[in-house]
Amino acid sequence: MLSGAGRIVGVVNSRRSWIIFGVGVFAYLVAILQRSSLGVAGVDASQRFDSTAAALSTLAVMQLAVYAVLQIPVGVLIDRLGPKTLIVSGAALMCIGQVTVALAPDLGGAVLGRILVGAGDATTFTSVMRLTNTWFTGKRVPQLNQWLGNLGQLGQVASAIPFAAILHTAGWTPAFLSAASLSVLAFVLGLVLLSDGRGVISTAEGAPDLRTALKSLGESFRRPGTQLGFWAHFVTQSPGTVFALFWGFPFMVFGAGLSPAFASGMLALMVGVAIVVGPLLALLMVRFPVRRSSLVLLIVVLMGLLWLVVLLWPAPIPAPLIVLLVVMIAIGGPASQIGFDFARTFNPARRLGGATGVVNVGGFTASFVMMLLIGIVLDALNTGGPETLYSLDAFRVALAVQFPIVGFGVVMLLAARRRTRTLMREEEGIEIGPLWVALFTRMKRSRRKILPDSSDGSPDTGQVGTD
Repeated sequence: MLSGAGRIVGVVNSRRSWIIFGVGVFAYLVAILQRSSLGVAGVDASQRFDSTAAALSTLAVMQLAVYAVLQIPVGVLIDRLGPKTLIVSGAALMCIGQVTVALAPDLGGAVLGRILVGAGDATTFTSVMRLTNTWFTGKRVPQLNQWLGNLGQLGQVASAIPFAAILHTAGWTPAFLSAASLSVLAFVLGLVLLSDGRGVISTAEGAPDLRTALKSLGESFRRPGTQLGFWAHFVTQSPGTVFALFWGFPFMVFGAGLSPAFASGMLALMVGVAIVVGPLLALLMVRFPVRRSSLVLLIVVLMGLLWLVVLLWPAPIPAPLIVLLVVMIAIGGPASQIGFDFARTFNPARRLGGATGVVNVGGFTASFVMMLLIGIVLDALNTGGPETLYSLDAFRVALAVQFPIVGFGVVMLLAARRRTRTLMREEEGIEIGPLWVALFTRMKRSRRKILPDSSDGSPDTGQVGTD
């Protein structure tokens, strides 16, 4: 009879693990399709419901607000009930939500449907991440978490191409009903093939009761490393989500004067970029674990610079510049996975659901705040009727609301990083110096390898600030 450790070794990283991972990825892909389906339907929604920009933005804002609000309760429920229950329940909710949107006679009915979609979507990603961390071990985990995020984004391609094609040929109701049918398939596959691993893998065991789960959540929330993950997710994920989920398509078509086909292609390009960049970021996370926050800050600065150039560029904005912008903000998607890696490395497995939920709140909180403010600003600047609602000048001002929100997140990230490094020094004796010190030390070592005779013979012991 195998010991507990023997059973774990024989189960994790196994063929069954890959089946569970595959079903989880499919469930998340479908959730992304349901989430992003409104991104290509924004123009159709404005015609169907004849509403203002701010009113229309509530379709996406309420969905994201519900998603963000539910992340922490979902994390607690994952630790208590297990991820399988949450995944299949979420698929059912998204199916009901999309059917409601498909048949909605007015904007209020559509908002109700999107709230249900947001609630179902809220259960999926965190649950699949918990399954991945349960059924796999070692350096494979951060790489698979990146692949989960990247492959799931194929749902955005599905919304930008086949869903958009059905929407523009068959109409609103058939398009959203076809999307709902995929959640039925995810529900069935999850019910039949997924497993929490409880009773088989020790790290899969959840909290024995709700009180213990809530206590674990509090412990996770107080960890500076979890807070660092929250703010890393806040600043990296939100610009791309706002662009892909709602305002990117109207900005490109009406503001920049580009074709709907080009705009759909840009949404698909975001997924392609994420798939290429994600594994590279995963390798960097594994290779330089103490420099993950520096990587986040670099990506945020580059995103900000590209947005600044685009918003200040004289009309018309050239299509190649839009392509560069899309590529840069698309990198923010896989970069947001760094936030979850902070949660994984600074929390024990038994409370990973709650910690991951806390981190996931970050990006979506920033996203729905940005999305709502952009709609409000567009309405406030509109004085000439529907034809000027989405003018380029109005978009220049409205999209600039991203800067103060992301800037606030950067300030909070730096504060959380300082607390995290202080705790690492106190608990583990790990001293992390400034990045420039690490780069200087690395350059010095490289130079000594090239010119060994120039060494003075003293040992190179510069540990502070090394990677």
